[in-house]
Amino acid sequence: MNVHIPTVPFRGDDDLVSNFQVLTRKILQREAVIGVVGMGYVGLPLSEAFCSAGFGVIGFDLDKTRLASLSRGSSYLSHFTNARVAAMRGRGFAVTASPDVLARADALLICVPTPITSHNAPDLSHVVEAAETLAAVLRPGQLVVLESTTFPGATAEVLKPILERSGLRAGRDFALAYSPEREDPGNRTFTTASIPKIVGADSEAERRVACALYDAITVTVPVSDTRTAEAVKLTENVFRFVNIALANELKVSFEALGIDVWEVIHAAQTKPFGYMPFFPGPGVGGHCIPVDPFYLAWRARAEGASLKMVELAGEISRAMPRRVVDKTLEALAARGRSPIAAHILVVGVAYKRNIDDTRETPARDIIEILRSHGARVSYHDPLAPELVVGETLMLSVDIGGGALAGFDCAIIVTDHDAFDYERLVRETPLVIDTRNAAAKVDTALAAKIVKA
Repeated sequence: MNVHIPTVPFRGDDDLVSNFQVLTRKILQREAVIGVVGMGYVGLPLSEAFCSAGFGVIGFDLDKTRLASLSRGSSYLSHFTNARVAAMRGRGFAVTASPDVLARADALLICVPTPITSHNAPDLSHVVEAAETLAAVLRPGQLVVLESTTFPGATAEVLKPILERSGLRAGRDFALAYSPEREDPGNRTFTTASIPKIVGADSEAERRVACALYDAITVTVPVSDTRTAEAVKLTENVFRFVNIALANELKVSFEALGIDVWEVIHAAQTKPFGYMPFFPGPGVGGHCIPVDPFYLAWRARAEGASLKMVELAGEISRAMPRRVVDKTLEALAARGRSPIAAHILVVGVAYKRNIDDTRETPARDIIEILRSHGARVSYHDPLAPELVVGETLMLSVDIGGGALAGFDCAIIVTDHDAFDYERLVRETPLVIDTRNAAAKVDTALAAKIVKA
């Protein structure tokens, strides 16, 4: 692939350019070894992309269960098959928990979680830990890239100083760049290799080598510096966050007007320009949407600015689980049933359909709120056999046979394709549908469905 370089002045000398050209040459000749720090939802498919492109890849993780699974050629992610892991192993993919092994890598890609604290402030503890690990093995001529989502300035202000404790200097001894992950777990249309990669660095030479690396697996979109690249990622997720909140607010308003928001959205999306559909639900979840916007809001506040739309969207999204519970309690009361000791089934606890990821899932809040009202709550999700709610470990229950009749109510939180919604509605006295998943069931059963 061609390496596209924006016209940004280079700060450095000819020796530095030559030094990074050696690494670029190794990348172009597929002689470079790629070290990926973090074997989660981002690191594993990224490793696969580089394996498929002909690179030697080392996967680093401290989770012994993950490493054992990968070592025997099996996957721990429902959407990432064992066959894909086995193919990676066949191409020489190696995994390790030993930092010393990373010294062999020519490029080190950091793919670790970046959650938020209980006060919606950035938690970069995993990035700091990864940086400290790499600083101990860093050598001249390497490329370090942060892929984890973070606030504008974090690469330069947090990652860079830790790496430079090694005695090496970014932009002189090693190259430093930021290229935000754009993974969408379970998406069968867009993969790591088909999604363009944003690449930002603070000098032309560093950006050139980083683009050479990612051009080997996909199309690159260079930007002027790391702060801009960090802002691109946050902009993408703020866009989704705000529009999902808008869809949820419209749902509440349209319901008051006797209008079906789902019919409105499906009709509106027939317009071929100027509109993009976003759908309401029980709240936002996952590793990006409920987290990333607050990184930008936090940074903006630190600079004396504000993001009122992000803050408002956060309020709307946080209110959705309670609204689902309120609708559930109203529906039970209308049928003469008290929430106290009512047996309620939560259907689907992953944060999105057809994956096993329960990070930041609204199902947790829904379960906790239901319990606070005295309800007895169980859940069923074939992709997520375990779920920690508060201090309680819950296990997915079997709903085979006549089990559904034993529940007073079922709440569809995650609309996995594997669920039999016709049977769910037929055999359960009441169904609260937060995803419009039961829209196509027999109309004779419609009286048992409450949209929330």
